[in-house]
Amino acid sequence: MTTSSAIPKAVLYYSPQSVWSSAILLALHEKGYGEDEVDLKVVDIGKGEEFSPTFLRLSPKAMVPTLVVPLRGSLASDVASRFKAISDTKALIEFLDKSRSASSHTHTTSSAPAPSLSPATVAFANASNKIINTIQADEVSPDHLLYLNARDRASLQELGKSLVPILESRRAAIVGHLTDCEHETMRMSEKTKAFWREKQAEVETALSMFSANDVDGYLSRSRNMWEITIPSVLTRVNEELIGPYALGDQVSIADIHLSAWLSHLVRLAGGSPSDDGDIAIKRVEKHIGNEFVFPKDFLSSAFSPFTEEKAVARSKLAAFWDAMKSRSSWNKVYVS
Repeated sequence: MTTSSAIPKAVLYYSPQSVWSSAILLALHEKGYGEDEVDLKVVDIGKGEEFSPTFLRLSPKAMVPTLVVPLRGSLASDVASRFKAISDTKALIEFLDKSRSASSHTHTTSSAPAPSLSPATVAFANASNKIINTIQADEVSPDHLLYLNARDRASLQELGKSLVPILESRRAAIVGHLTDCEHETMRMSEKTKAFWREKQAEVETALSMFSANDVDGYLSRSRNMWEITIPSVLTRVNEELIGPYALGDQVSIADIHLSAWLSHLVRLAGGSPSDDGDIAIKRVEKHIGNEFVFPKDFLSSAFSPFTEEKAVARSKLAAFWDAMKSRSSWNKVYVS
């Protein structure tokens, strides 16, 4: 008899420093995948490990997270296993949602519930896509937010102390691979070498943000990001939220994306995943500045004439934060 350990398993290549890796981990927990069903392998993006030839064979664009899954029809120990890699965050979460359900053919050892995360109606699907596409835009990517998270010269200097060594390490990894190719100690395609050069240029651009040559230009871009772009994005997201979760009373794909992105935003504002919702969102409001505040348009509890408890008006994002924070998946990803 074939044992479960002999069946090929999916492998998630992730980084604890990657915002979207956190989203995938949240999805794994929400879908009830067992700990023995997906192997977790850390990719040190601080050292540029995603640019290694080995990883590029899995993810040609060096994207973390990447999930490598056995193809249907190669899930037994007596056949040659074939695999595919999924690197797009949206596609990856949708894959995890569909692969553990009543209608899936995935081998699973977990007995945990597998609730559907897909929106139940066309209207909900449209709202979900609006939220996801808004926070997945390049202009508000986690890296972009991080690199521009300084509003004056002093905070820019502090930010540079933490980011410059990481960027230099990533550049060194890329340059090392290109040098090996030049010395013919490594043979790679011209396409791969062009990709490395492209990524080297991106790292150089990021490093230039922390040089003394264009501080005023950096601060102008940073203020535009935090005082114009972020308020606009958050306002659009807030308008789509129903509460307490993105689409109402049930967790959905939109909540997975928004949790990861918003937790990153709160951390950049000086908060942490352990903060209560009102505190976390107030930190974001203060970080944005210019007296920006979210409308308090969500009632946290229904009024009952039989109790002394009254409904409290809060921002939808604060209610959303507390709803997600109360889930075991949040504790496993952000607290444990």
